[in-house]
Amino acid sequence: MDMSLLAQSDSGAAWLVPAIVAALAGLVLGGVIAGLILAPRRSQARSEAESILREAKAEAENLAKTAELEAERKAAERRDAFDKEVAATLAELKQSQARVAKREDTLDRKLEQLGEREQSLDQRDAALKARDGELDARAAELEASRGELSRRLSEVAGMTREQAVDAYMAEVRDESQHEAAALTQQIIEEAEQKALERSREITLLAIQRFAAEHVADSTVRSIKIPSDDMKGRIIGREGRNIRAIEKATGVDILVDDTPGVISVSCFDRVRQAIAAESLQKLVADGRVHPSRIEEIVEQTKRDIAERIVKHGNEAVLEANIRGLNPKVVEAMGKLHFRTSYGQNVLRHSIEVAYLSQMIADQLGLDGQVARRCGFLHDIGKAMDHEMEGGHPAIGMEFARKFGEKSEAVLNAIGGHHGDIAATTPYTPIVMAADAISGARPGARRESMELYIKRLEQLEGIAKEQPFVDEAHAIQAGREVRVIVDAKRADDVQTFAIATAIAKRVEEEMTFPGEIKVTVLREVRAEATAR
Repeated sequence: MDMSLLAQSDSGAAWLVPAIVAALAGLVLGGVIAGLILAPRRSQARSEAESILREAKAEAENLAKTAELEAERKAAERRDAFDKEVAATLAELKQSQARVAKREDTLDRKLEQLGEREQSLDQRDAALKARDGELDARAAELEASRGELSRRLSEVAGMTREQAVDAYMAEVRDESQHEAAALTQQIIEEAEQKALERSREITLLAIQRFAAEHVADSTVRSIKIPSDDMKGRIIGREGRNIRAIEKATGVDILVDDTPGVISVSCFDRVRQAIAAESLQKLVADGRVHPSRIEEIVEQTKRDIAERIVKHGNEAVLEANIRGLNPKVVEAMGKLHFRTSYGQNVLRHSIEVAYLSQMIADQLGLDGQVARRCGFLHDIGKAMDHEMEGGHPAIGMEFARKFGEKSEAVLNAIGGHHGDIAATTPYTPIVMAADAISGARPGARRESMELYIKRLEQLEGIAKEQPFVDEAHAIQAGREVRVIVDAKRADDVQTFAIATAIAKRVEEEMTFPGEIKVTVLREVRAEATAR
């Protein structure tokens, strides 16, 4: 049994050895085959690695060169900036050194001047001390002489010193009283002259600061008619249409031989405007009969009433007046259709309002109160044709009735023509502004004629003086410029001519403000070069 087991083990060992040998051979053969397969790939990888290393080294060298060049460039820029800064600092140092040297020179000169001045002051001090000594000696001599003179005067006059003093004081008192009276009169005259000059200055300043245009209207208004046939239709059968218009509007319709024109005449400008616009609408419509006339007139009255309120509100806004009753605003709007010597009363009221404010501001008074007084001063003209009495009284009662409580405003309305006494300073201010607005050149028809005559008279007075060649009134008559013959009149005569003209103008003319007289004497020298 043991032998069989041994035989079996021998046979198993014989099988195992070839198997091991075969396995080893397979391993060797696999290694050889793997080496043959992987050898090219390893070579390729090694080549790629070497190429990447070369590229990396080249890129690193390029980066190093670029960094080195950038560093050199920045270093060069810094060197240039440093050099510029050093140059600027050196230039500034040189300028500072120059200024310091200049200041040193100036200080040296000033020190020399101070030394000379100190020496001069010492000399003056010594001279003053010597003069003081002389003055003291002279004062002593004068005192002694005064005592001796007083003693001799007492002996000659037969009066004691006290009596002489009393007599002297009495004489001085009389002379002083006379001089004081003369001085008082002089002060009063100067005060009056200054007040007059100040008033002229304020008035002229107000005129210069405000100037409004005025439209001259007439109480007769013409309406254009396209044909005589339309004129006949307006007249109507036996004049019934024209009578209907006159009855509805309260105006006079004037129809004459003038072709294409019918005139509307009425002292009430509101009624005149209603009639004129009604006629224009009838002409445009073509239907003219009593019922149509009444319809058109009623429509026109409503339009005019709206326009009156509009004009009143616009005037209140323009003059910047607040707190007015609507009835007062409506009355002011009616003044748009009222004229005085061709001057629109509403524009005149606005102008007086601003002029009053300017004058009050110059005098240190309340400009708003003055503007309100000036704006409402002519409100009575809106209804004076409907009531008895003058427009100042009518306006004052109307304003009081509709809420005006300011005594200054009421007194200015009632007293701007002197009908009642002025109780506030605003009333004479409104009187002055009213006169300025009405008397301004071109404001009213009559004033324009007087204005032209005044200019002609002014130039005539100047031309009547000797040696005068030309005279021209300028600046709306506030200045006259006179040209004299330079060959016959000298400088002294020129001043005499100016004074003579000014004196004659004061004596013979009436004018607002001042008139400046300018006399020109011109010498022209001519020569010709050939």
